[in-house]
Amino acid sequence: MTSLDTMYQIIKKPVITEKASDDTAKRNAYHFRVPVAANKIQIRQTIEKLFEVKVIGVNTLNTKPKFRRRGYAAGHTPRWKKAMVTLSEGQTIDLL
Repeated sequence: MTSLDTMYQIIKKPVITEKASDDTAKRNAYHFRVPVAANKIQIRQTIEKLFEVKVIGVNTLNTKPKFRRRGYAAGHTPRWKKAMVTLSEGQTIDLL
C-alpha cells in the first residue's frame, strides 16, 4: 500500500462531532470514516504513513443502516464504518 490514492480510499474523512472532540482531548483518539471492508491493520498503516505519527491502537465500529422516510419516499441510510485511532502521547493530527 504505497499509493497515495489507495491511502485516501482507506481514510475517507474525519468525523468531527462533540463526542469525537472530547475523545481527542481525553485520550488522544481521532475518529475517521473508513470503508466497511477496511481492517485495523490497513487503517493503522495508512494513518502512520499519511500523518507521520505513531498509532497505539485502532478501534472500529460498524453503523447499521437506519430506516428513514420523507413523505411517501422511504429508504435506508447507508451503512458505514468508523475508526477511532489512538495516538502516542504528545502526537497530534491537524484536522482543520
